[in-house]
Amino acid sequence: MYRAFFLTLARTEAFRKLLVTVPGTRQAVSRFVAGDSWETARDQVADLVDKGLKASVDFLSRDVTSTENAQTIVETYTHILDMIHEQGWAHDVDVSIRLISLGLLLHDGERLAASNVRVLADKAREVGTRITLDMEGLATTAKTLRVVQALREQYPEVGFVLQANLKRTESDCRALDAPTSRVRLCKGSYTAPSQVAFSDKHDVDLSYVRCLKVLMEGEGTPLVATHDPVMIEIAQELAAHSNRGLKDFEFQMLYGVRPVEQERLVDLGHVVRVYVPFGEQWYGYITRRLAESPANLFSFLRALAGLR
Repeated sequence: MYRAFFLTLARTEAFRKLLVTVPGTRQAVSRFVAGDSWETARDQVADLVDKGLKASVDFLSRDVTSTENAQTIVETYTHILDMIHEQGWAHDVDVSIRLISLGLLLHDGERLAASNVRVLADKAREVGTRITLDMEGLATTAKTLRVVQALREQYPEVGFVLQANLKRTESDCRALDAPTSRVRLCKGSYTAPSQVAFSDKHDVDLSYVRCLKVLMEGEGTPLVATHDPVMIEIAQELAAHSNRGLKDFEFQMLYGVRPVEQERLVDLGHVVRVYVPFGEQWYGYITRRLAESPANLFSFLRALAGLR
């Protein structure tokens, strides 16, 4: 109920204008978005790397309405990959990409997005890093997974996201398992009909654990995207039960969320990758994060009030 209400509110223009114009909003946003440009984000990534963390960089772009827009995004990510190489971060920093920013929703969008992402997969391989394809709402899930399956023949190292709130995900975890697969498992921030998705938090949590068990017992590398202390503990137990070492899976967390826990896990020897978004188009990202849980909303309000 909370998520559906907040996502509906977030889509209203009046709420967007209110959030954007409230004094202090940009300062609060900076706690969770690493600046408007690569130059500002770079300093935040450098700080993470210095602390022993890894990062996955995401450029927050406008909605893509043409093939030219999509090509501009490809060029932006190509530049980011060049900068990662220039900084010597290829083993510590990768990029996260939304297929809709590469044209997935345009006419003949699957072909266009697949073609564009191949360019970036080539570039990532050239500089020695990797890309991960983000997952969006239900309307793009099947399309995204078809692109993933087509890419895996040539680029098996490309990572992708699965959302535990969808009832299909446990099956997808099994079907897409492979020695080189890299699956970022999250709970999911998008609403979907009850026929295809779990809505109760407890049911989503149970699904997350079932999916995580499949991934831990599989051949690929689980990317455990959660801030939930219970899920973190369960992931550690499942990894031990599956004879996985500390480097055989990753914890992934959001920039600005539970930074102390991120460093604690690194100190224990875990691989922790921080999802680092940047760009002027932060509104959609922030509202999705706020819709995920009341805890995120409270964290944002504390930042807005200047509290620490």
